[in-house]
Amino acid sequence: MISTKRPLPPENTSKYRPGKTCSRTRNPIREARETRESRRPERRHKPSSPQDRSPSGSPIVTLSVGPEKRLFACHEDILCASPYFATFCREQFGISSRRKRIELPDEQPEVLSCVLEYFYRGDYTPRLVHNARREQWELEDIGTDSEGQSHGATMFHKAAGGVILRDTAVYCAAEKYTLEPLKRLALRKQGLHTGIQCSTILNSARYAYSNTPDTESKLRAHYLALIIRSRSTFKRSGTMQMEMEEGGKLFFDLFVAMCNHMDDLSAMAKREG
Repeated sequence: MISTKRPLPPENTSKYRPGKTCSRTRNPIREARETRESRRPERRHKPSSPQDRSPSGSPIVTLSVGPEKRLFACHEDILCASPYFATFCREQFGISSRRKRIELPDEQPEVLSCVLEYFYRGDYTPRLVHNARREQWELEDIGTDSEGQSHGATMFHKAAGGVILRDTAVYCAAEKYTLEPLKRLALRKQGLHTGIQCSTILNSARYAYSNTPDTESKLRAHYLALIIRSRSTFKRSGTMQMEMEEGGKLFFDLFVAMCNHMDDLSAMAKREG
């Protein structure tokens, strides 16, 4: 098992490198109290959620998800925050249409549930919170299982044919539905999970490569950097060996990333020498 505690920062611009007058009578007692309170750090707070709203009067759209046709409901105005759904609603629903239903047979209910929660709250469970005392972002009250893996970090995904990281599935859904802020959120949350097994990481990386365009450089680079950073673990993994023998673009990109990493180390050694 390895930890994904320190992911590639989303800002990294290299595709294949693991690398802010009125007066009043003064009240000294009140001002002293206010000063103490202002200096007292808050335990934690949520990131702002500008999308936390529920419009009145907006039509309800029913979404039928997966082969089991599990039903979800969402206000049309909220749903149309996604250009993907906005285009669908504009082309498929008339002004006076009473039956507003969207079929998503290839989507996973658990993933769409995260997307809809994000539409309404600006985040999805477990929420991302800022710990002011430690000056770092955390996932709210997730805990770990007996093997040290974060609770709720993974899910069985039919399209992937196995267990993958849930945030990777959300990221790929956000790519499909053209939700850039959700992509950034999912990538940040994914990096906060710990104890993820090699096989899960490799399955997730393959799923990411299959469900993002070749121009995508954030999620793919995150996996390349993670594998390189944890190379001592992966080189002993039988799953890694089987995956490499099967091949694919993931491993060519990994080779390029490792070459770039070695070049960086050589350049650093020359400067220090």
